[in-house]
Amino acid sequence: MIVVGVDGSVPARAAVAWAANDAFRMHQPLRLVHAVDRQPHQISKFPDPDRPDQLRRTGQKALNEAVALVHERQPSVEVTTRLEEGSPASILREQAKAAAEMVVGSRGLGGFTGALLGSISDQVAGHTEGPVVVVQGAQRPTYGQVVVGVDDTPEGRPALAYAFEQATLRGSTLRAVHAWRLPVQAFGTVSPHEDPAREEMVKELLKPFARQYPDVTVVVDIRYAGAVEALTAASAEADLLVVGSHGRGAVSSALLGSVSKGVLHHAPCTVAVVRAS
Repeated sequence: MIVVGVDGSVPARAAVAWAANDAFRMHQPLRLVHAVDRQPHQISKFPDPDRPDQLRRTGQKALNEAVALVHERQPSVEVTTRLEEGSPASILREQAKAAAEMVVGSRGLGGFTGALLGSISDQVAGHTEGPVVVVQGAQRPTYGQVVVGVDDTPEGRPALAYAFEQATLRGSTLRAVHAWRLPVQAFGTVSPHEDPAREEMVKELLKPFARQYPDVTVVVDIRYAGAVEALTAASAEADLLVVGSHGRGAVSSALLGSVSKGVLHHAPCTVAVVRAS
């Protein structure tokens, strides 16, 4: 199942459209979730029955519009809705427990109040077992390319697995980007562009996934740059950027890692954050 946060905003509609297409590709049902967060409005949880509950009505309207959008984009996708009471981040984390993927818009309005990257994405990405996809609302060309960040840690493997799966489902090229820089004390002793071992290391990391997905064309891209800078630049011509997160649960990983947080703020394309288990 794919879960998508719905609030009636333009970015949320983009997230619904993206999720509908991904549900079709992955042969997954789609669940649309709207959070009725009363606290910012200081509205009683038990309103006067003689007065209409405007927040719930607004939420249901957003869900109905999202269902219509799914039917328009992918009529064969099974879709259900949930209208929940409480904090959007908490509700999405709870819903994500049963999800193959969580999808949210790059900014939230209405039920998801405030800037998403400060209030929702940071509280969901890296805190759920499955991938969290943050969809950019702006219209972009289709490039036929998925970009994934590669490092030599075991925590990066779930991101590689997800990136290969997305590339094969989309029929896209996979660009594997490895960014590196010399330690400060090493400057002047070796050229920063002379490290052929890094390309070999990346190819070794990719081998088991390449065997599993032989139809995916892989481009190894080694960049002498900071990770956020390299991934943001590579994502300029990508349909999806995949990064790993070394999240350790809702308490100890209060913040996303610097790379995943950096690309969420700067990458021009949709970003998937895949937490290491």
